[in-house]
Amino acid sequence: MLTYLIRRLFAAAVMLVVIILVVFSIFFLIPKWTGVDPATMYVGKASDAAALEGIRQKLGLDEPILVQLFEFFKGIFVGRDYTSAGDTIKCQAPCFGYSFKTEQAIWPVLTDRFPVTFALAIGAAVIWLLIGLSAGILSALKRGTIWDRFSMTAALAGVSLPIYFTGLISLAVFSYQLGWVSNEFTPFEENFADWFSGMILPWITLAFLFGAMYARLTRATMLEVMGEDYIRTARAKGVRESVVIRKHAMRSTMTPIITLLGVDLGMLMGNAILTETTFSLPGLGQAVLKAIGERDLPLILGVTLITATAVVVANLVVDILYSVIDPRVRLA
Repeated sequence: MLTYLIRRLFAAAVMLVVIILVVFSIFFLIPKWTGVDPATMYVGKASDAAALEGIRQKLGLDEPILVQLFEFFKGIFVGRDYTSAGDTIKCQAPCFGYSFKTEQAIWPVLTDRFPVTFALAIGAAVIWLLIGLSAGILSALKRGTIWDRFSMTAALAGVSLPIYFTGLISLAVFSYQLGWVSNEFTPFEENFADWFSGMILPWITLAFLFGAMYARLTRATMLEVMGEDYIRTARAKGVRESVVIRKHAMRSTMTPIITLLGVDLGMLMGNAILTETTFSLPGLGQAVLKAIGERDLPLILGVTLITATAVVVANLVVDILYSVIDPRVRLA
């Protein structure tokens, strides 16, 4: 197990380095190849020559590309300085960039907003796993019944309806009309009850989309597993049905579910933008949407790096869970 874990950690570290190289290329190298001055991407094409030259000096855009790459890596691990005309701005490690539009380092913005997106992702994941797995398993065990038809119809609706539609409908009904939950975000440290009340609708809205997919996948996988020879053998030996389902069928069913979970947690950023905008949550999704409108590239770069890191970490956790569910994976 230890050897397998070391291998996966090493692979994750290599992947993070590759991601940093790719992100650097997208924001700094490719613009040069296409004939675009990277400085104009930070201050705008209408800026005067003095402003462009100041940005080039501060970001080191006039340096060779390998020097820029070294400074980029250096900033992430030990911090860096942005210097121009005697003016020096210190960016403490980990330095994911500095926004000259808002005059602040990117890392504090990310750490301030990441907990909101993280809470949204974890809360929704718990709900969609509970609902999706339960509905899928029951539909497979009660195939062809009214429950099966109802749950799969609801799952189809969940997959089809976009987040901004279900989000606005849930706000109109449960918050504005019935007043059951809050429609405003309250920080966790200020009041847990108000925080929970403000997060429950975003959780359910996001979970409704993903839970529908998990219900359909669980049902299909469960039906396939229940027809396997080892399931029939267990039943022939007199093993109780609850044990057959829990100990034999569920273990095989969980493998594709965990695979999908790792991918979905990484892809959550796109859905987080819609969810956080619909419910006015101050998370990374709302931050990157604002940054796109203002062409604040350092913030976009920082969010790209942090979300890519989240994808790698999520898949590392999935690999570890694989080894727990199926010990044969450790030999791969």
